[in-house]
Amino acid sequence: MALSLAISPCPNDTFVFHALVHGTVPGAPPVEVTYADVDVTNTAAERGAFDLVKVSYAALPWLLDDYHLLPCGGALGRGCGPLVLTRGDRADLTGATVAVPGDRTTAYLLFRLWSAERPPARIEVVPFHEIMPGVAAGRYDAGLVIHEARFTYHRHGLTALVDLGEWWEADTGLPIPLGAILARKGVVDPQAAAGWIRESVRQAWADPAASRDYVLAHAQEMEPDVVDRHIGLYVNEFTADLGDAGFAAVEALLGRAADAGLIPQTSSSRATAWTS
Repeated sequence: MALSLAISPCPNDTFVFHALVHGTVPGAPPVEVTYADVDVTNTAAERGAFDLVKVSYAALPWLLDDYHLLPCGGALGRGCGPLVLTRGDRADLTGATVAVPGDRTTAYLLFRLWSAERPPARIEVVPFHEIMPGVAAGRYDAGLVIHEARFTYHRHGLTALVDLGEWWEADTGLPIPLGAILARKGVVDPQAAAGWIRESVRQAWADPAASRDYVLAHAQEMEPDVVDRHIGLYVNEFTADLGDAGFAAVEALLGRAADAGLIPQTSSSRATAWTS
């Protein structure tokens, strides 16, 4: 029986999951894939819509009753955080309208932590692909962007007001926890799933050319050099194993946000991830 898998069409996800999707991981079941932005998968996972699913770490408090957090396959790293973009040389967000890619995304949670002691801004949830053009056209005063926008925002005539990854790393010394992979309880064995994903990652690194056409086909018109930079930044040692630093980053993000009253209290420890 096929498992349902939901990932984004972004190059890091298609690169990582190419082998699993194409049936070259020994012992893994067939999968039926849905490609969707993370704001969509966050909501769908709350309904239990998928067996394996990529979500925002910020959404975990609403999902860990029904899903196991897997220690691999997701997106954490350094130098890869969300950016707040503006036109011109705007110095702050006082009175601004800020477009964000989802209200349960890690990017927005980081933004809320960063802006907690700053003048409030008006928030609008906007599909990710509309944010940079909307800021450039003046529909929004600022935009919160992720992933490949880091490499392309200059083309829209925009400037970075703040790099939330740099802010987070300077404040905590930890990597930025962006996207997590979850396995549905009672349906997917988490240890088996982690093994499948790690083998998929291993194959991706061993033969990057094998996934090239598949990655480019889903890359939403990204140029090949941007695709390569995207993969190089977001597929890293934490993709294969969160490790102590990765789990510490997740716990720090969720702990700080819960202490600030932004999300419900939860535990994201390694023990909870495997046994709850």
